[in-house]
Amino acid sequence: MADNNKVAAELREKFGKGFARRLRADGKIPAVIYGHGAEPLHVALPAHRVGLLLRKANAILELDLDGTTHLTLVKDVQKDPVRQIIEHLDLIVVRKGEKVEVEVPVHLEGETYPGTIAMLDLNNLRLQAEATNIPERIVISVEGLEEGTQIHAKDVELPSGSVLVDDEDLLVVNVIVPSAGRGEDEEESEAAEETTEAAPAEAAE
Repeated sequence: MADNNKVAAELREKFGKGFARRLRADGKIPAVIYGHGAEPLHVALPAHRVGLLLRKANAILELDLDGTTHLTLVKDVQKDPVRQIIEHLDLIVVRKGEKVEVEVPVHLEGETYPGTIAMLDLNNLRLQAEATNIPERIVISVEGLEEGTQIHAKDVELPSGSVLVDDEDLLVVNVIVPSAGRGEDEEESEAAEETTEAAPAEAAE
């Protein structure tokens, strides 16, 4: 595991909202480590350091706790809904070579055929991947694709070592002409308005 994922962790033996607030005031995040049948470990992590690492989806943290290394996958991040400050983390223990299921963001690149746009119907794909080799994102090229082109989960080229878990028939990308449906709706709306305006006029006559 790369050194840039290492985090110094402290064991915590006090709990409750008051203690958690004091931890956060000291620049630390309360977290719990669980998995593989072991007793949960309650720890405190440096907030700034962890915040930087969590910019990457499915972050793997290599925690140094009293000289013992714990390889963990971030499973849940609880944030203050207003200030967006990380309030708590749930971490699951993983092992090198172990397979885990994760949701990986989908990213489109390229330009479709002139006059069309690519609609992303699925923001994430669920994959099975090695815990220490989780792809940061799935890149799909839409370069030159024409109207009516559809890309399903089974058509997506997955990163090496990853296996699709989602339904293979799920629609991921749909290429459309943006004005095609909306123009008809606008015409129907305008026609309805004209009918509504005409009715009072006819009644007055």
